[in-house]
Amino acid sequence: MLCSRAIENLNPKLEFVEHSPQKFPRMLLLPYYDPNDCEAGMRLLEDLTTNADQIQKQVLKEILHRNSHTEYLRGFLSDDDEEVFKNNVPVVNYEDTIPYIQRIANGEPSQIISAQPITELLTSSGTSGGQPKMMPSTAEDLDRKTFFYNMLVPVMNKYVDGLDQGKGMYLLFIKPEICTPSGLMARPVLTSYYKSKNFRNRPFNRFNVYTSPDETILCPDSKQSMYSQLLCGLVQRDEVLRVGAVFSSAFLRAIKFLEDHWEELCTNIRSGHVSDWITDPSCRKAVSIILNEPNQELADLIEQECGGGKSWEGIIKRIWPRTKYIEVIVTGSMAQYIPTLEFYSGGLPLVSTMYASSECYFGINIKPLCKPCDVSYTLLPNMAYFEFLPVKKNNGGGELSQDQVHCNGGSGGDDKEEIMETVDLVNVKLGHYYELVVTTFTGLYRYRVGDILMVTGFHNNAPQFRFVHRRNVVLSIDTDKTNEEDLLMALTQAKLVIEPLGFLLTEYTSYADTSSIPGHYVLFWELKMKGSNGLLPELDTFIMEQCCSTMEESLDSVYRRCRKKDNSIGPLEIRVVTHETFDALMDLCVSQGSSVNQYKTPRCIKSEEAINLLNSKVVGRFFSQKTPFWEPFRIETSK
Repeated sequence: MLCSRAIENLNPKLEFVEHSPQKFPRMLLLPYYDPNDCEAGMRLLEDLTTNADQIQKQVLKEILHRNSHTEYLRGFLSDDDEEVFKNNVPVVNYEDTIPYIQRIANGEPSQIISAQPITELLTSSGTSGGQPKMMPSTAEDLDRKTFFYNMLVPVMNKYVDGLDQGKGMYLLFIKPEICTPSGLMARPVLTSYYKSKNFRNRPFNRFNVYTSPDETILCPDSKQSMYSQLLCGLVQRDEVLRVGAVFSSAFLRAIKFLEDHWEELCTNIRSGHVSDWITDPSCRKAVSIILNEPNQELADLIEQECGGGKSWEGIIKRIWPRTKYIEVIVTGSMAQYIPTLEFYSGGLPLVSTMYASSECYFGINIKPLCKPCDVSYTLLPNMAYFEFLPVKKNNGGGELSQDQVHCNGGSGGDDKEEIMETVDLVNVKLGHYYELVVTTFTGLYRYRVGDILMVTGFHNNAPQFRFVHRRNVVLSIDTDKTNEEDLLMALTQAKLVIEPLGFLLTEYTSYADTSSIPGHYVLFWELKMKGSNGLLPELDTFIMEQCCSTMEESLDSVYRRCRKKDNSIGPLEIRVVTHETFDALMDLCVSQGSSVNQYKTPRCIKSEEAINLLNSKVVGRFFSQKTPFWEPFRIETSK
């Protein structure tokens, strides 16, 4: 039975499709319901997941019907048949899409890839050639994101009572953006949403009220924004029912910021006045309204909890005692922050609600109070057309590699008639691994997202996936994603500093050190001197610090922005280890089941035992002493 209350809010003349034995309305492709009505929301979720296969077929039919006359699809299609689409349209990487997106950024019409006008370009945290990727977006896509966010509300309300009796202290931020030669803005996906009328003019939702005024979220100065949002959250502490940020790393930066600034925040609360350095007019005005008047009692309470050398263990629950959970992404690279979050949380559940990217919003966690290690996402079948490339576990180090699937050819290279075989959404198999491929309403066709997922179950007919990792990414602290090739290129530049001095870099590995806030990259180097017998002379601190800085300058734009603009990554560190340390690392890996014949030094270490071994051999530690150069990326104009 369809969600009757949702239908009441729609045009009564619904169009039904006949391509399957079971009829269902086209409105399920982008349905509307009142987010204050959680029962209607849950019924709608049941409709979507029950009709997953039919909706997926209709999604593809709708996308092809709209866009079959675009320049891109005209080269492959004569009609909107699903089989023709799969036989003719290639599976592609970002590199294949760059020429089309670049042309749109330079002012050519959207019809190159999309029948609907492209209204902005969304910059992803993945990189290509050192710059963020750019994904097309449309006005309708903002409506689709709004629908997606609204679907999170009834799921949380099902598991947590009383969410309409208080507020959420969510720390949300915007990032730098640029204007392309075409006049389209290029900006991160969350910045796009927070600046949109969908967010700024959103209807009141009693289940989702923030302590942060919109003016503090939209403040372009990240420090003023952070301070103002924390101040508002402290003043409204008795109303806070849940706290969070999008990423675990951002939430922990907020805790560190509170640790560094609680005395000044208490002074503001005690006096009833905002610090003079909060100069953004809109931000200052909005905070002043909330601060309103002096509150000596609250200032004393915060001072008592934060000061006096007391441990900050459980500080969240102590400062915001009504808090029911912490909402942050704890999957993928963010899982490394779970122990630190648990230290500060006071036993509060860590809730990871959604799985999304710049390309598309994918799925929601319908069991939000599960343990972080058990988080799975149910893909919503109306968000895009989903396909999956099978992958399998490697017999060596346990990493995932592209499966030896039957291929008629490449992945969108020179021979565009050849494709890779994929599996449809409802035909994936429990326990199997896949790489996600999407066809979106906004102009991406059979696009490899680069995420590796494992099927953990089904909700009705919609599969559930655990996010395993990004393809090829070895290091990540915040929104940065450094792959093995990026790391090697940076390392190659650093070697140019030491090789003229007679040093040879014989081995290296890395890990993301999140034991402090912000976290930072650590490189373990095994060096030797030309002509020596393993003896390492005294290392010149200045030279080694130069190696650190050179590596940072050689990493991509997102990493350098996180270091310089966001302050979300700390200085890169090189730890030099003794001779034969990497032989000991190999012995450890072999003792844990790796094959001697197939062993290759891992370029990123996640095993605590292996990290402890490497740290026990360190003879010198060196940090970058300057922040790398960064400025907002520029779009190359047509010549």
